[in-house]
Amino acid sequence: MKFILAKKEKMTRIFTDDGRAYAGTILITDPVTVTQVKTKDGKDAYAAVQLGMGERRTKNISKAVLGHTKGKGYEAIREFRTDTPAEVGSAIDASIFAVGDVVRVSGITKGKGFAGVVKRHGFHGGPRSHGQKHTERSPGSIGGSGGRAGGRVVKGKRMAGRMGSDRVTVKNLKVLAVDVKAGEIIVSGAVPGRRGTMLEVVSA
Repeated sequence: MKFILAKKEKMTRIFTDDGRAYAGTILITDPVTVTQVKTKDGKDAYAAVQLGMGERRTKNISKAVLGHTKGKGYEAIREFRTDTPAEVGSAIDASIFAVGDVVRVSGITKGKGFAGVVKRHGFHGGPRSHGQKHTERSPGSIGGSGGRAGGRVVKGKRMAGRMGSDRVTVKNLKVLAVDVKAGEIIVSGAVPGRRGTMLEVVSA
């Protein structure tokens, strides 16, 4: 199992030797350090490898985290469940992936603020004619008394609310290019988040 932390940079286009063009996303893999290794025989009772990436001012980090990371300020710390052997303090770079590898990428999507049902859920809205006045983008009936819900709004009802900022995993992305010197990995397609979003890249 291969895994690394990366930051989303931007999208680009890659041409293969046979002339095909693929949309891809450039991921920047800053120096990623192994911060902890957990084993099934240890006190944690499960196997995992913890990685730290980026830099952050130590004054903005709690003493508990600083003690855990031996005084180093990482921008992000993530854990991967795996039996892959690793050594605390060792570095992981883009070279662990090769062109053609299939990976899954997880991250937090862009936050879009408070959105209505048309934008958030794709509702059609009300009619644009026949005397309607203020219901073009309204959700319509949401249940109520006498219905199947028993006089209440059921849980999970699609309504207006905060849109985005969800954890999303995109599977079956192919590694199109690897530049170890620049610390870049280019994967096919789009990945969650804005530029600078912290992502988890794991081999499928």
